[in-house]
Amino acid sequence: MTTIKKVAHVYQGAQSHMVGDGFKVQNLFPNGNRIGKQLSPFFLLDYAAPSYFPPSDHPRGVEEHPHRGFETVTIAYQGSLEHRDSGGNAGKIGPGDVQWMTAASGVVHEEKHEKEFTRQGGVLEMAQLWVNLPRAHKMDTPRYQALEKKDIPVVDLGEGSYLRVIAGSYNGQPGAARTFSPLNLFDVQLKAGKTFTLTLPDGYNTGIVALKGEARFNDTHTAKGVEIAVFETAGETITITALTDASLLVLNGEPINEPIFAYGPFVMNTKEEIIQAVEDYNNGKMGHLN
Repeated sequence: MTTIKKVAHVYQGAQSHMVGDGFKVQNLFPNGNRIGKQLSPFFLLDYAAPSYFPPSDHPRGVEEHPHRGFETVTIAYQGSLEHRDSGGNAGKIGPGDVQWMTAASGVVHEEKHEKEFTRQGGVLEMAQLWVNLPRAHKMDTPRYQALEKKDIPVVDLGEGSYLRVIAGSYNGQPGAARTFSPLNLFDVQLKAGKTFTLTLPDGYNTGIVALKGEARFNDTHTAKGVEIAVFETAGETITITALTDASLLVLNGEPINEPIFAYGPFVMNTKEEIIQAVEDYNNGKMGHLN
């Protein structure tokens, strides 16, 4: 017999701020809300709500910068981005695509609006998630997964609603991404009035982000854009009802029960490891972009 995974709290996203000159984002955690270990292995989530960017000759975005000790997951809803990194990876993502970059031992990359999107202008909507790596994998070789829309499994929930399995599995349907620790990442699009029950592992941390629209969980709590419902670890089922058309992001994962020491673009276990990361970057050991 399954038990309900109860809502612990609903948090609002922080005020919007610019990241570089191309992303107007609201932080859900950790800066917007000091949720901490409640959402491990997920460390950070920024949501760039739909924003119009006029035509330009200059590609907006974030210039060259380093990462170590975690993964960045960028989900495109509207608009398109270009990525390149010191590992020699380069790619574009557009609506429905996902970029999963494992920084691990260290990578330098840049993220900018795609050239044609820059030239024409348009609406950009993205979410970026940081996924912590277990200590045993923090110094692995970096890797890059370009997950195209066509390769991400879609589960029909009926009545025009659906769930995309980006990582993990849903009712036996495996997701597109390879991960270093057990986790589920679902992009859920619901039509107003739709109700369905989500079954997730007992003991896992869970957060459901209402990016747009309004949804009710277990008929006890409501979240609307941009808010995150954080659940208790005990229990397996969450009943979700869309009060309006809703865009949700489900984060669910086995906690990484290790110390975290984070500084800027580095997420490690100790202060000494952060000092080493800064030194390695300054000495060019993470590479540079040409």
